[in-house]
Parts: sequence; structure tokens; C-alpha cells
Amino acid sequence: MLLKTLNSIGILLIISTCLLFSCSKNEALPSIEEPTTTSAPNILLIIADDMGKDATTGFSEGLIKPNTPHINSFKNEGISFDNCWVNPTCSPTRASIITGKYGYRTGVKWANDKLHSSEMTLQKYINQQTSDAYATALIGKWHLSGSGLNISNPEDFGIDYYAGLLGGGVQSYTQWMFSSALEQTTETSYITEKFTTLSIDWIKAQDKPWFLWLAYTAPHTPFHSPPAQMHSQGNLPEYVDGMDATPYYLAAIEAMDYQIGQLLDSMTSSERENTIVIFIGDNGTPNQVAQFPYSNTSAKGSLYQGGINTPLFVSGAGVERMGVTDSNLINSTDLFATIAALAGVSVSEINDSKSFKPLLSSENSHRDFQYSEKDDGTMETWVISNGTYKLFTDTDGNQEMYALQTDPYESNNLLKGNLNTTQENIKNDLEAELILIRN
Repeated sequence: MLLKTLNSIGILLIISTCLLFSCSKNEALPSIEEPTTTSAPNILLIIADDMGKDATTGFSEGLIKPNTPHINSFKNEGISFDNCWVNPTCSPTRASIITGKYGYRTGVKWANDKLHSSEMTLQKYINQQTSDAYATALIGKWHLSGSGLNISNPEDFGIDYYAGLLGGGVQSYTQWMFSSALEQTTETSYITEKFTTLSIDWIKAQDKPWFLWLAYTAPHTPFHSPPAQMHSQGNLPEYVDGMDATPYYLAAIEAMDYQIGQLLDSMTSSERENTIVIFIGDNGTPNQVAQFPYSNTSAKGSLYQGGINTPLFVSGAGVERMGVTDSNLINSTDLFATIAALAGVSVSEINDSKSFKPLLSSENSHRDFQYSEKDDGTMETWVISNGTYKLFTDTDGNQEMYALQTDPYESNNLLKGNLNTTQENIKNDLEAELILIRN
């Protein structure tokens, strides 16, 4: 019996050895994937520049939508937060995310305002709280260094790696100023593709969990025709003022979606499964391409819904609610605490930020009020909402009030008439909360 067992073992060893050495020098043995989940997920934050609901599939606003299968998958396989408020221009929204603070606290209240180097950024906070558990990068548009000569590099704010565009926009998507800690050069690669390539290379170089802030310039102006293989808008002639800008705008979104697909495809299946993706628009659609029910006065740059209520999708690792729409009130500041919590920091609220991580797994309440603001150098205005009513107040004491449930696109200013008792009480509550927020 023992002899038979030994003979069987010997035969198995011979077969295994033959199989091993029968592979030629150029044939690789099957690779072994790492575990599909770990305790620390990778975090991918994608910011689209000037992409409102009217330009995003899945929302009733707007009739003409781009072809965006990858962005659509974030919505269909995760959560769509349809009551997310940002700021009406890009710099304040980015500052609110990276600090978890409202703009009046940081001084970043309009495009080109500068973030002070004393601010605790999200990346620095995560690494302080987790003993550098995460590799962090910001690739793409920064736009928090002001517009003067003393331009600060994002790496000065505690971010491990930065490469991209320091300013707010480009004159050409194929000729722009590339910046990193090592160099500043004129780049001729299509900017959306360049940011993606940089992201792919950085992710591949990581050997620990990572947090990547990927800030595309798309679909910000200038209107242009992206490389043909990246969009479905046809053969677009060179754009000149006076032409219909909509197909050019949609083409830029589609090119961004194409590149998002390239990034996702570059990951191993296990890395992709262990990555949570957050996709957000930094402000509303530019007025040249705003679609009904928005207009050129209620889109980007305004505090009306078309300027500050933008897409927010969350999907991937740890997201248990799939294909659902959540109507909780969300502020862009909330991404600070949420991303920190996803990275393992024990935080539910900090600064003006409240983590909505619990909403990723179950239905919960989140905020009672949401807030946004603008200061364009002419007038400072604030808006606050309880989800049902929205109140505008400016430094001159002018006010507007709208019933969002019945008038979601703010066509009937209730303050032009007489408020009923319930509306008066709500207005008083909104004013009281506004005082608490700003003091």
C-alpha cells in the first residue's frame, strides 16, 4: 500500500514537472490576481469642468445628451445624488472640496482666488490621520494659485504628486502649459488624453492604496473638435463664434468619457474592484450651451439651480446601493469628510464638511440645510435651502425666495407677493441658519 502511494506521488511530480518545463521561454504562466478587496480602498475623484445636469445622461434637464457609457455606469452601478450643491465657478468648488470649508472662510469665493498655504488640505489630513497610509496625487486642473506671478505648486499643500494645468483654462486643448514639480513646458498632446496617461502611469507606480484627484479641463471652453475616435458628434469644422457650440461641447464630454474608459481599462480587475469612484461637476453648464429649463442667466456663474446643482455619482468598492437616486442635501464641502472616512479616518464632521459615507450602504438622513455663495467682486450673495425652499440674500439686503418642490427652476420669486404663515416661518428659519453658518 505504501509503495502504491509513493508511486502515485512520483507520477504526479513527474507530470507537474513536465507541464512546468513544457512552456517555452516566451510563454508566461497564468498570473495570480491579488485579493479582490482590501481594508483600504483606492479612491478616484473625477472632476468635470463646467458639466451641468442638462449635459448629463440620467437627468430630466436638457434634451440633447452626450454619449457617455463610462460616466453612465457610475450612475447605473452606484448612487446618483441629485441634490448636490457646488459653487457657481470652479475655484471655490475645488477649494471647498480640498478644505471642507465654505469660501468665505478660505477667501476663495470666485474663479482665480488663491488658496492660502496655511489651509489643511484633504490629502494632508488623510496622511496625518493614517500615518501616510495613502499615496496621493492631483492630476489635471488646479486653479487655486490665483493669477499672479507667485504661483504655488499643489505639492506645497501636502499632495505627494502633481502634474497638470496650474491655471483655470487653456487657449487650445492641443497647445497648453504643462506644469509639474520638475518642469513647466508647452505641451501639444490633447489635454484630456494627457491627464489620463499621467494618471495611468501614476497608478501603475503605486504599491499602497491611493487617492487620485483627477481634474479634467473638459468640457470647459474653448469649443473645439476632439480627436475623431473619442467622440460621436461627426466631422466638426473648426469652431468660430456664432456657430452652434452644443456639438463641440458634447464632443469634449464624450472625449473625456472615452479617456475615463482608458483609465479604467488600464487597471487590473482586482484593483478596479477595490476602487471607489466619485464623479462630480464643478459648476453648471456654460451659458453658451445651457439647455432648457436653464438659461444663459441661470447656468454657470449663477446661484440658481443651473449654476450650482450638478451631477454627483458614487460607485465601486463599498457602495452597496446600486442604481439608486438619493435626494439628500449634499454640499461640495462634504467630500472632504466623506473621502477621509473612506480612507479610514474616524471622522463624521469637520469644518463645514459632513461625511455622507453612511449613505453609500443605507438610506439615512444627511443635512437639514445646504449653502452656497458667490462674490464676483461686484456683489456678494448667499443662498440657503432646506430642500423645499431656497432663499437668496445679498450684501445690499436684496432677497429672493423660491418653492423648489413646485418651482424647481426658480421662475416665481415668492417675495414679490405675500408669504403665508408657513412660508414666513420657513423664511425666518432659513435666515437664522444663514446667520449660524456665516458666524
